[in-house]
Amino acid sequence: MNINEAKNEVKNAVKAYLLKDEAGQYEIPVEKQRPILLMGPPGIGKTAVMEQIAHELGIGLVSYTITHHTRQSAIGLPKISEKTYGGKEYSVTEYTMSEIIGAVYEQIEKSKVKEGILFLDEINCVSETLAPTMLQFLQYKTFGSHKLPEGYIIVTAGNPPQYNKSVRDFDIVTLDRVRQINIDEDFDAWKEYAYKAGVHGSILSYLEIKKDNFYSIKTDVNGRSFVTARGWEDLSRIIKVNEKLGIEVNENLTSQYLQNAEIARDFADYYELYRRYNELYKIPDILEGRFPENKEALRNGSFDEKLSILGLLTDKLMDEFRDYAKDQAVQKILFEKIKEMASGSAGDANFGAAAKEMESTLDSEVAAGMISRDDEKVKRLAIGFIRELDGTDVAYAKKWFTEREDARQARIKATDSHLTHSFEFVEQTFGDPESLTGSQEMVIFITELSNAYYSLKFVKDTGNEAYYNYNKLLLLNDRKQELRNLVYELT
Repeated sequence: MNINEAKNEVKNAVKAYLLKDEAGQYEIPVEKQRPILLMGPPGIGKTAVMEQIAHELGIGLVSYTITHHTRQSAIGLPKISEKTYGGKEYSVTEYTMSEIIGAVYEQIEKSKVKEGILFLDEINCVSETLAPTMLQFLQYKTFGSHKLPEGYIIVTAGNPPQYNKSVRDFDIVTLDRVRQINIDEDFDAWKEYAYKAGVHGSILSYLEIKKDNFYSIKTDVNGRSFVTARGWEDLSRIIKVNEKLGIEVNENLTSQYLQNAEIARDFADYYELYRRYNELYKIPDILEGRFPENKEALRNGSFDEKLSILGLLTDKLMDEFRDYAKDQAVQKILFEKIKEMASGSAGDANFGAAAKEMESTLDSEVAAGMISRDDEKVKRLAIGFIRELDGTDVAYAKKWFTEREDARQARIKATDSHLTHSFEFVEQTFGDPESLTGSQEMVIFITELSNAYYSLKFVKDTGNEAYYNYNKLLLLNDRKQELRNLVYELT
């Protein structure tokens, strides 16, 4: 299965394990809650998926790469204690608390949330001395003499042997006590995440053209070479920062993230081409309804060039859709806080104190790992705006909020117009979508918008007539094609 399907499986398992009956006991007893074993190639997003699940369910997350641990740090250090048995005293060996179990208790103390996920990566690559301890932990949820707190679910991850020489096989006794989920690399599944995470448009366009370069691990006479989803996402981040700083993006940079010389060189060449397309076709002008005069040249161009233009359009729109979601979330927080202030007397409004209190709460959430990076950004922006209101009264804050909302509505209207102009450009440039199959470019464009979280959120929240009309036409054309195929089969 792909990473999205695996995420749903893990999320459903965690929800099932945490379900309690009317007596407050877990429906599935703790000792019968099988640990989950994710088996798949490195760098496909297993850790990121755990973070998403924890944030979505509002539970804690403690994450460890188990290969970084020795037997002593995993089970604790031995110490001599005095015990009395049958009236006689004995010196016995006990263990200090495992660092891993201690981290779980620490997370519970920070977050005040008693349920969560303990994620152990590279579980099948532990050292020979630690292996028996890990097997005991998977079977009995105990490190040394210390048990994992109830309410914490064990999720582990490992790499198949072709990716790691240190892999050791689990025996049948152990495998019979875990839920194994096998994951394959899948560009289309990763792309859904990439749009939401804001991966650079040049990467998404390039991989749409050359999907085989999304994930590659090879060993030959020249040694090992590899490219992973993690590498693409990290490369995206540095590209965006370099663009802001005016620093060149070239092969020297791409090869630091894409450990395959041929793919790194190929993408660096494509990135330069992508930038040229942006300048040549003036994407901001297209969004404003000013279409290039050389549409004929683009219509007759290569399919790779067409995909690149569609990618540029989609990338610019996605930036606006993400901004819409961010603005909406910030405005919601501001509305609630001003409403709360208005419930008292105007003279009691103290926006500075409110901002300080909000920041303290947020810092606690961040320290406990209970908030995503995107949600943290939204809250910090809102806190900054609240702090700007310090020294003002509620009447001023309401007027200020209304002005912000008017500006936001103007941006929504502009984004709606940009989306409509994009549909018009694709139609005028690549053909009539009302034909039986519709233009291939229009199908690709609508498919990309329909598979991305923020574009769907924008259309669902605000509506866009062009999107609904073209999507309806393409669905109708698909149905026509199905009927036509059925007629062919019957004749």
